[in-house]
Amino acid sequence: MKPTAYIKDRKFLIAFYFILMAFISSVMYLDGTVNISADNIIYINAVSIVFFFMYLTWDFLYQRNFYSTIHEMITSRQEDFVSALPEAKTNEQHAFILLLKQVYEQQNARIEALHERKREDRDFFITWIHEIKTPIAASRLIIDNSIGKPMDTILDKLENELDKIDGYVEQVLYYSRTDSFTKDYVISECNIEKVVKESVKKQAKLFIGKRIRCEMNHLDIEVLSDKKWLGFIVDQILSNSLKYTDQEGIITITGHENEKEKMLVIEDNGVGIKAEDIDRIFEKGFTGYSGRVYAKSTGFGLYLAKTLAVKLGHTISVESEEGKYTKMMIHFPKPLNHFDVT
Repeated sequence: MKPTAYIKDRKFLIAFYFILMAFISSVMYLDGTVNISADNIIYINAVSIVFFFMYLTWDFLYQRNFYSTIHEMITSRQEDFVSALPEAKTNEQHAFILLLKQVYEQQNARIEALHERKREDRDFFITWIHEIKTPIAASRLIIDNSIGKPMDTILDKLENELDKIDGYVEQVLYYSRTDSFTKDYVISECNIEKVVKESVKKQAKLFIGKRIRCEMNHLDIEVLSDKKWLGFIVDQILSNSLKYTDQEGIITITGHENEKEKMLVIEDNGVGIKAEDIDRIFEKGFTGYSGRVYAKSTGFGLYLAKTLAVKLGHTISVESEEGKYTKMMIHFPKPLNHFDVT
């Protein structure tokens, strides 16, 4: 810190000192009851100025080291500046250092969150690339082995693989848009039955291929949601049920309503979920025991479903018993004015 900068910072104190001394000197000189000569007043002012500037000099030297260290850290662009901060000598400096540390910690937390997001994105895309390569390779194999086979059979198999590719592309598209979700949704009245039937129709070949029966009950319910995003959520849950339900199984889709909420329940009689995995199935990238043993899984479908549901104001819960059933429930809370509050 330069002396000129210090004097500039203390300009109001210096101005206050001279105004105060001028006032005191005037009172002493003009007050007839005080027997003091002009020379004595000048002497008092001269001595007080000397002491005042001695104080300013001491205060400058006392604080110069602190500010010089700060200035050096700024000019050197030191990265880990918190550990190099000098010791505070005043309450003002102490508050300043605390603020710097708080900003530094908050910035580190943001950077760590960005790094974590980058790592998660990298893991997702690596897994996704490996997953999408499977139907592509299968399509090539179907074409290579198509000689002498009926064209309808070949086209049907290729269409199945294209549907898988389309599903993976849709998943990565929704994943890439989760951060900009607020720019791309419209809340309106949605008919659950229409949303469910579109999802079932989209995955009809899987139902037929595995001879899985689908039962739908009491779905004529209106909910406040975004039809496109809700459809994707249902797609992910239904796809998960199809993946872990054995041949000739059954998936039951039912609507429920009470005074507090409306609910869509998708239940299958598949392999179920191990008790220790239930609390983690909505975590990003978590595949669990079933995902590792029964089918290949990216572990992102249910994560996306849960994330988008929360953004829409819905919740998803799960009940399951290993080897018996899995029940996924999408909850649509009703506005408070839809029921009495006592």
